[in-house]
Amino acid sequence: MDKTELLKLQDYLRRLYGNAQIRVVARPKKTDSAEVMIGDEFIGIISLDDEDGDRSFVFTMSILEDDLAD
Repeated sequence: MDKTELLKLQDYLRRLYGNAQIRVVARPKKTDSAEVMIGDEFIGIISLDDEDGDRSFVFTMSILEDDLAD
């Protein structure tokens, strides 16, 4: 994913979730995924799915049971 694509994904997620704090950040040595952050907190990964010529993205966010206790 290039810088332009990362910014498009970031803008999309900000609009979708109504949160201007969301950032999509390139991963070192990885070109097929990016980190999703809110402020300085890591919340998930966006992976590129480029099979069969259909380019799409998968957003994966793990939620720990401990986080639900708050």
